[in-house]
Amino acid sequence: MNQFSRNLLTFGKKGQTILNQSTVLILGLGGVGSFSCEAISRCGVGKMILVDKDTVDITNINRQLHASLDTIGQSKVELMAKRIKTINPECEIIQHELFFNDETYEKILCEKIDFIIDASDTITYKILLIKECLKRQIPFISVMGTANKLDPSQFEIVDIKHTSYDPIAKVIRTKLRKEGIKGKIPVVYSKEKPITSKYHEYDGDIYKDTRKTQYPPASTSFVPPVAGFIASSYAIKVLLKDIKIERDGEKS
Repeated sequence: MNQFSRNLLTFGKKGQTILNQSTVLILGLGGVGSFSCEAISRCGVGKMILVDKDTVDITNINRQLHASLDTIGQSKVELMAKRIKTINPECEIIQHELFFNDETYEKILCEKIDFIIDASDTITYKILLIKECLKRQIPFISVMGTANKLDPSQFEIVDIKHTSYDPIAKVIRTKLRKEGIKGKIPVVYSKEKPITSKYHEYDGDIYKDTRKTQYPPASTSFVPPVAGFIASSYAIKVLLKDIKIERDGEKS
């Protein structure tokens, strides 16, 4: 028995070996990415590349796995790397405390990568990553907006051209079309219409001189993590695409 015994019952020895020999990159370790990181590490993936420049802020505590009153100010990459090692000490971890942008993407993508989970929140660089994944033929999934949502059951995986009610997806879709970028672009997105933020009830005066459109988005403890887990499930299924999964009642 070991920490991956239940995985063996799901994926089999061959599947677990494939995961152990796979490399997954996770871009962004916030409310979505920190939980993607958790799920991928608990599946026994043998090499993980973590990318995030940020440190933990007190406002992260309501939705990010590594965030607590004790970790404020600490590196998100470092915190997740330490957590992974407590789950799977054999996992090789590459840490990039960097923003993914035009100056850094070559360094970040120089490894042999089997799958990328994009949990970042900057549209310009989400587009850059999509373009690089398509060009390099790296399997990936990009998570769209999770803010201003209340119903995690409305997340689904679709090609970006089939999204609706998601402003991030709309902008990305439009820009890619204008640039003539073609190819399958799988995304996790919610078809739930965004809620209206109760910004006028915000306690304190930290945002007293802020316009409505500049307020931070609303978010919860139970929506971003679900998107992260859905992205992880897609990643694992792609990595194990050659492993036959049988279901009760089906003929073998």
